[in-house]
Amino acid sequence: MLADFACVREARLRDASALADVFRDSWKLAYSGIIPHTHLMAMITRRGLPWWRDNLKKPRNVLVAEVSGRTAGYATFGPSRVPGRHRGEIYELYLAPEFQGLGLGERLFESTRQRLDDLRLDGLIIWALTENESACDFYWRRGGRPVATTTERFGGTAVPKTGFGWE
Repeated sequence: MLADFACVREARLRDASALADVFRDSWKLAYSGIIPHTHLMAMITRRGLPWWRDNLKKPRNVLVAEVSGRTAGYATFGPSRVPGRHRGEIYELYLAPEFQGLGLGERLFESTRQRLDDLRLDGLIIWALTENESACDFYWRRGGRPVATTTERFGGTAVPKTGFGWE
C-alpha cells in the first residue's frame, strides 16, 4: 500500500507552494457544488501561496504527508475552538486528489491524533460540511460519531456542518 511509503512530518516554510496546490485542488474536488462557486473560488484565492508563506512563518501545528518527496496532503490541529468535552480539534485534513483512496488519509489522521494526545488535548472533534459525503464517511470509518451540528454561511447560503467526535 502506498501509505507504507509515506512519511508524516511537520510542515516547513518551503512547503508553502505545495500546500497551496493541495488546498486548491482538494477544495475544488470536495466543495464544488456544495459551496457556491464564487465563494469557493474566493476562498481558494485567499489561501494561495502568500497566505501559506505567511502562516508557515509562525509556530503552527501543521503536518504534511509526503510520498517520495512529493507533498500529498496536510492536516492542521490544536485546541478545540468549541468549549466542551472535546479538547482537541483537527481543523483541516486534506489530500491532493491523486493521493486519495490510498490509505494516506488514515495515516495522516492517526499521526495528527497522536500529536493531539502528545499535547494532552483529550477528546477530538472534526467538523465537515454535511454534504461532503466522502469526508463524513472517512470520519465515520475512523470511529467518529456525529456529536454536534451547525451551519456555515457562504454569502447568502447556509451550509450545514457536522461535528464528528472521539472520546
